[in-house]
Amino acid sequence: MGETAKYFVVRQKAVPEVLLKVVEAKRLLESQKVLTIQEAVDAVGISRSSFYKYKDDIFQFQDNSQGTTITLTFQMDDEPGLLSDVLKIIAEYRANILTIHQSIPINGIASLSLSIQILPTTGDISRMVMQLEDQKGVHHVKILAKE
Repeated sequence: MGETAKYFVVRQKAVPEVLLKVVEAKRLLESQKVLTIQEAVDAVGISRSSFYKYKDDIFQFQDNSQGTTITLTFQMDDEPGLLSDVLKIIAEYRANILTIHQSIPINGIASLSLSIQILPTTGDISRMVMQLEDQKGVHHVKILAKE
């Protein structure tokens, strides 16, 4: 049977310097301050082998490589299939839906709240929101929060 991964949260002062340098090299690559792994490891002073050995096992606790989360609210008609149409638009832009909350409709209008994870592969968010606003039966879309 495979070994189960275990995770630990430790203070920075307890982390070996080589691991901190791997995190810094990854940051340089992600920010495109350097273009190659060789440039990144040279900049932080570690070997390529150290980078490859640890790159998948160390990341900052606040790491945003998993994406930014936005929360959207909607006012929309209570009609069959409309929620599905909204979710299809989000899927087309390759955003990840984290939470969905829809209120009980009042006077034929439902309130919807979605938390969406924006990934590096996600398309243009502005276009996605415009497309959501243009969806027949959707009356209002607002971005409540961005984390």
